[in-house]
Amino acid sequence: MMLYLLLIPLFAGLLAFGCIGVLYLLILREDEGPETMRELGGYIREGAWAFLKREMKTIIYFIVIIGGILLAVFWPKWQISFGFILGSLFSFLAVIIGMDGATRTNVRTASALRSSGVKALVIAFRGGAIMGLAIVSLQLLGLVLLYVLFGVGPSNPDRVSLLVGFGFGASLSALFAQLGGGIYTKAADVGADLTGKIEIGIPEDDPRNPAVIADLVGDIVGDCAGRGADLFESGSDNLIAAMIVGLLFIPLYGWKSVLFPLIICSIGNLATVIGLLSVRGWKGRKPIISLNIALLTAGITSIVGFYLTAIYLMGDIRFFWCLSLGLLAAVATFFIVQYYTGEKPIRDVAKGNVSGAAIGLMQGFAYGMESATIPIFIIAATLIAAYLIFGGGLRGLMGIIASALGLMEIMGMVMATDTYGPIVDNAGGIIEMAGLSRDVEREADALDAAGNVTKAITKGYSMAAATLTCSILLFAYLTEAARHSGISLLNISQVSEFLNIADPRIITALMVGAAIPFLFTALTVKPVAKGAHQVVDEVRRQFREIKGIMEGKAKPDYAACVDITTRNALREMILPTMVGMISPIIVGFLLGPWCLAAFLVSTTIVGALLAIFMFNSGAIYDNAKKYIEDGHFGGKNTPAHHSAVIGDTFGDPLKDTAGPSLHILIKLVNIVSITLLPLFLTHAILV
Repeated sequence: MMLYLLLIPLFAGLLAFGCIGVLYLLILREDEGPETMRELGGYIREGAWAFLKREMKTIIYFIVIIGGILLAVFWPKWQISFGFILGSLFSFLAVIIGMDGATRTNVRTASALRSSGVKALVIAFRGGAIMGLAIVSLQLLGLVLLYVLFGVGPSNPDRVSLLVGFGFGASLSALFAQLGGGIYTKAADVGADLTGKIEIGIPEDDPRNPAVIADLVGDIVGDCAGRGADLFESGSDNLIAAMIVGLLFIPLYGWKSVLFPLIICSIGNLATVIGLLSVRGWKGRKPIISLNIALLTAGITSIVGFYLTAIYLMGDIRFFWCLSLGLLAAVATFFIVQYYTGEKPIRDVAKGNVSGAAIGLMQGFAYGMESATIPIFIIAATLIAAYLIFGGGLRGLMGIIASALGLMEIMGMVMATDTYGPIVDNAGGIIEMAGLSRDVEREADALDAAGNVTKAITKGYSMAAATLTCSILLFAYLTEAARHSGISLLNISQVSEFLNIADPRIITALMVGAAIPFLFTALTVKPVAKGAHQVVDEVRRQFREIKGIMEGKAKPDYAACVDITTRNALREMILPTMVGMISPIIVGFLLGPWCLAAFLVSTTIVGALLAIFMFNSGAIYDNAKKYIEDGHFGGKNTPAHHSAVIGDTFGDPLKDTAGPSLHILIKLVNIVSITLLPLFLTHAILV
């Protein structure tokens, strides 16, 4: 029976991976357009690969060193080190596959726009689906591989905890990918905007701007590669933590409680494939409607799978309600993000820019603060409702696990629509740089508008996923801590005795945990400012020294800006990564494992609130600028527009660098803590 159940995630992973090959064949047969478009697409592809190769060379040293340390510390449990390396490699493989698909699709989407916006929509979504399918297939295949290789099963239940190495590797790779890509993309974007739009007064994707290729490359390495690694990590960590906590429920459900997360993830893979098949372009219909239909189709497929799993596998209808509750929380998050990045807030912020940049910044700041509260309320309500559906107590944890798995169910589809965003953004840039007609540009703008919405939705979804994942990781941490300490978790109040709020060590851990997200944010925003400064200086130099750029008679040195942003990003991503890795280690060794649990709670809650505020406020600033550019409040090249560009450039590192990176920080500190827990139990100083 157990072997039969394991075949389900294996088949689902292979099915999703096989669909990637089909999508490649469909995309590669599409026309790339005239020579000019192929050349521009080649610049973007070359720049993206140059960045990724140099990033991987940087990260590989950390993987080897940390893998060696884990092997030495946990020997003879070599599985943790092996899983760490495999998790890192699978994360990179998902990013490589997804980014390769995106850089092959952007120019083909641009070419299709010359004749049909409907066809371009389908091509762009197929390119995005490559990333979505790569994530959901590789995380499932990786865990199934380790499950078999490590000999996990009913006769060896303790070996489930050996899977944490895979999550650790995925988390570390994700933080590097998101940080490196985020610093790169926003340094290029801000530098290009400040010199192009403000100083010189040329359009965003004007080929005369030396930073324009670096900006388009940034869309791929930031929004595509970075976000892909983020969700790969969320999915992997969620599955591993749920399997660990599932050990507590073997007396109730047998070994099915451990395999249950893999079965639910398998349903998500199938839902992603079916959602992909539902995407159709319809003339006269807004692109966002087609994308929403795909998400809805995946959601309905998942709900059917939830019911069948609850009735025929687990024999408990409460699983269906909790799984559906998590999926509903994801949908609610979508609507909240759409509202706060939608018409009313952006109109208010745009109007404020008429009176100056300071007014626009204040209004965007206020909306961003307000937007951070409602998603947290929804997540908190989801947790407590799922807990109560299963009757509270220890059994209530199974309800929370099910709700978290339900929220992650449509991850593949969400990532597909997210990667669609940078693909159509690149396509619009290629069209503008190639000098195509205004009618074609309008078709591209319609696709890009939908992409802006999906990118904002994915950030909100990622944060909700990260917060619920961290809740499960915390329960997994407590499960492992109790097991190693010989404590029974049949009564959760037994654990609370170790988390006495009046203990100065607990208070200290809470304070340190709350401070870490702020320190991390500072270390991620400063490099963007530094890189943007270097890009501005380089663009000014080229306009000053290369005669004929403004007249279109001379070609800018695009490679120089790509090289500047690459070197800056790879150099500056290391310090914040180290903060994320070392802070829980210091707390664990100094204050002990139970104080570390308090640290994790504090970091998770503060980090989640801060991240939601940052990426929503940044999106509001961005959309307010575009609202003015569409002709409102005077349109382009007016004082209101210049103020809005300032707001946009201020918000850029918040929404695309610091905010998304905080998703990964709060998961990284949790998975590091679980991995090193045995050391904290035996070597803590102030226990």
